[in-house]
Amino acid sequence: MKKSVLLLAIAALTAGYAVAADPAKIDWTKIKATNIPLFYPGQSSYEWLRSDGHKGGSKEVARGDSCVSCHDEDTAEQDLGNKIVKGGALEPTPIKGKSGYKDLSVQAAYDAKNMYLRYEWKTDNPYPGTEHQYLRFDGKDWKVWGFPKLDKVVQDGKQPGIYEDRMSIIIDDGKVADFGKQGCWLTCHDGQRDMPKQFTKEEVAANPMLTAIKKRDVRKYLPDSRTDPLDWKTGKSVEELAKLKADGKFVDLVQWRAHRSNPVAMADDAYVLEWRLGDAGKDMFGGNSDAQTHAPKFMFDEKKMGFKSITADSQARKGNLFLVREQNAVPFAPNAGWKEGDMIPDYIVSREDAKGSAADNNAMASWNDGKWTVVLVRPLGLTNADDKTLKAGGVYNVGFAVHDDNITTRGHQVSFVKTLGLGSKQKVDIQAVKLK
Repeated sequence: MKKSVLLLAIAALTAGYAVAADPAKIDWTKIKATNIPLFYPGQSSYEWLRSDGHKGGSKEVARGDSCVSCHDEDTAEQDLGNKIVKGGALEPTPIKGKSGYKDLSVQAAYDAKNMYLRYEWKTDNPYPGTEHQYLRFDGKDWKVWGFPKLDKVVQDGKQPGIYEDRMSIIIDDGKVADFGKQGCWLTCHDGQRDMPKQFTKEEVAANPMLTAIKKRDVRKYLPDSRTDPLDWKTGKSVEELAKLKADGKFVDLVQWRAHRSNPVAMADDAYVLEWRLGDAGKDMFGGNSDAQTHAPKFMFDEKKMGFKSITADSQARKGNLFLVREQNAVPFAPNAGWKEGDMIPDYIVSREDAKGSAADNNAMASWNDGKWTVVLVRPLGLTNADDKTLKAGGVYNVGFAVHDDNITTRGHQVSFVKTLGLGSKQKVDIQAVKLK
């Protein structure tokens, strides 16, 4: 990541926002780093774990045993990931060059206001994945250009693989049954995007729950949100879901995004219950495509950037092509002499637009020597209805995931569930240190 962009991000993070410690000045050399092994899970869903395909483990999982009660070898994650990523029953479309295993370094600290998590990992690609999809002019219309590697148009060579790097953490405070034993697998199901028995548009349109919550596909959800935990179609009523949420039967999902949040020094804030839902308010990114014409709403400020758009072979693509409303974006000019191949980012980012519970989380990041270093800043004591309230002395179940190979959905590396303590007296996997 260019130094100038990093400095802008740090400035946005530390100027005018409620952070107690400056995350850029924390002495991380004095805080223990915990290695969290991540592995490629393929299509190993909640349903698969309980099926005959999970030989030797389905009965144990069904009765509530933890994943690590069986997978307790020192090299368990490495062995699993390296096997699954090559292809087979759990990976019908293997991605060339995809790593099956990844080490994630995690350090944790806290003060009176915030929790600070510092992540570091080596990316699959020899460059930072700061690009996301574009809008490309084909001589007549603007169309999306660049898709995740698992999409068929990329596999068929019709589109390039372009997708931002991401770092995710799921947080449970002990209120979600079995999350402390089976972790992220409670959120991953058959029927979702790029999973077995993927939904159809017709099935979604006919589904009472998804229709009620105005969703057009199937994404992460928790088993408690269904009358039959093994069938995504059996959603509970809106009233029942509201009761589950009020009782805290959801998990927090915090995602740092290299394209859609990092330019404004933030991470988005969501939760998982009946779907992967954004917190109340507005996050830091939004679509840049007009709903009617599909043309961009904003373009680069040529006076600041030296160009109003780029092309696929542009030297500018070697930089960090974020369209930030407060910094380098101007309203799109439809009569600016657009040529076939001109491209503009499909998303626009804005810190000023972010508000409410969706804007709780700050972050800063840099990419050097093949590694991302990300520092997430999460406020303590949040009382929002869609957040887990983190407190000094608390212990939380957490799961980690990394996307860093122009890919999304199942194309990540994930951890088995871990425990995170904020100065807790209990034995935990990751112990946050109190800052002086």
